[in-house]
Amino acid sequence: MSEDAELSSVAATVYDLLRTVRDPEKDATLEDLEVIREEGIKVTRLNNDKFLIKIEFVPTVPHCSLATLIGLCVRVKLSRSLPYPFKADICIAPGTHNTELDVNKQINDKERVAAALENPNLSQAVEECLIEQDY
Repeated sequence: MSEDAELSSVAATVYDLLRTVRDPEKDATLEDLEVIREEGIKVTRLNNDKFLIKIEFVPTVPHCSLATLIGLCVRVKLSRSLPYPFKADICIAPGTHNTELDVNKQINDKERVAAALENPNLSQAVEECLIEQDY
C-alpha cells in the first residue's frame, strides 16, 4: 500500500469512528449535524509507526457552550478505538466559534483532559455521547 493510500485509509477509519458520536444536546450524531466532516480530518506520519491526526470540527452555533465537551468526546473515542499509536490535534474550524482559541487549548492539554475525565458528571456526559445507537 502506498503512503498516500495508507494515510487516506487512516483518515477514513477516523471519520468512521467519529461520525457516530452523539451530540450532547441534540438527538443526532456529529455526522448528522455536520460537526464532523471527512474533509476536516487530515493524517500525516510522524515516524514509522505513529500518525498525527488533525481533526477540525464545526460547532452547530458560534456560541456553542458544549464545544469543549464535543472535543473531549472526540479525543476519548480516538484513544479507545484506534489500534495504532497517534498524536491527535483536535480543534474548532477557524472562525466558527466565539471562543475557539480557548476551547482548542483545553481539548489539546493532556492535564486538562485528564482532570475533566476525573469529574464524574463530565465523564458520564462523555459516555452518553459515545453510546452507538442502531437506526
